[in-house]
Amino acid sequence: SAQERNALEARRVALAGAIGTTTEWYAFFIYGTAAAVVFAPQFFPQVSELAGTLAAFATFAIGFIARPLGRIAMGHFGDRLGRKSMLVWSLMLMGLATLGIGLLPNYAQLGVWAPVLLVTFRFVQGFALGGEWGGAVLMSVEHAPQGRRGFFGSFVALGLPAGIILSNLVFLITSSAVSAEAFAQWAWRIPFIASAVLVAVGLWVRVGLAESPVFERILKTQTGRSMPIVDVLRHDARAVALAAGSYIGIRTLGY
Repeated sequence: SAQERNALEARRVALAGAIGTTTEWYAFFIYGTAAAVVFAPQFFPQVSELAGTLAAFATFAIGFIARPLGRIAMGHFGDRLGRKSMLVWSLMLMGLATLGIGLLPNYAQLGVWAPVLLVTFRFVQGFALGGEWGGAVLMSVEHAPQGRRGFFGSFVALGLPAGIILSNLVFLITSSAVSAEAFAQWAWRIPFIASAVLVAVGLWVRVGLAESPVFERILKTQTGRSMPIVDVLRHDARAVALAAGSYIGIRTLGY
């Protein structure tokens, strides 16, 4: 029946959201581990060890700066072009940026362009993750049956702890399988390159999903807005400010 097909699709979308966010958080957090362990000598050898470590962590912070920009941009185009297409794009951008870091020549090979490209890839990572999080929740909620939106939307939240565990596990296995010298020289790239497998699985699952029924109704009735972000800030600025403030408060107290 149509109801059973809708329920099956809702479960598929929730599962795809969990897989996609796990992949994106994995890629996001392996950067943090690498920044703490190997990025200073690889990309900032021209400065002292302390300054190099600080510079590596500064590039890590770039991802957090890019996240709200990705959320705004992909939220806008998600309302204009479709939720599904933006989720595919976010996963592709994260995959390309993470693979780019894994293949990026170091400072000794590329000079000053090495840290410049590192920062660029990190910015793209943050931008992609910003678009992923809200978009995946929205897809899951808009596909969910009435009365179960909170349950289906919560599947996306599983991606954060799963991504952290998976990223640490891959780094642990990689660093244990080779010597410390080999890990510092080349093996640290393996977790970044291996992300291509996760991205491929995530894309395979995502491309086969149906578009959000809410967005399809908007297309049929031609009630879409040309500047949805402007409309939100114009009519619901207070709700946006409260949500942003609560999020900042939770992050501040939680970390």
